[in-house]
Amino acid sequence: MMSQREGGFLSTQIHHLGRRVFSELLKKHNIEIGPGQGRILFALWQQDNVPINDLSKRTLLRKSTLSELLDNLEGAGYIRREQSEEDRRKTMILLTEKTRKLQSTYIKLSADMTEIFYKGFTPEEIDELEAYLHRILKNLVSQESD
Repeated sequence: MMSQREGGFLSTQIHHLGRRVFSELLKKHNIEIGPGQGRILFALWQQDNVPINDLSKRTLLRKSTLSELLDNLEGAGYIRREQSEEDRRKTMILLTEKTRKLQSTYIKLSADMTEIFYKGFTPEEIDELEAYLHRILKNLVSQESD
């Protein structure tokens, strides 16, 4: 049996503090988007006009959580929903012009956050850390699908 380790606890602390720091960066630039919403927008900036199921897989958010965040984003005018022309059972998620205008600022702030996050790390240390994090994520994803 493995002795008590701190990885999960530290990950949770990093997650919560990182969200607060990033929220403050966004507020300084008058961007009223929560970090959870930002994750959705970031995925949509990579590929727009996607079904909710695809977006759920790409963000690793449950559909119920995603739906709530999408409701808020839609209410604020950041996204819109449309029925798919190919398959009327699918709802497609699209960015609005308002959101497209935020993209460059949001990406710049994400880069700033990355600088804060990795301050004092060598490129090799970053690669090693990220490789470990990918392994942990893979372990968790495989556990969830069991």
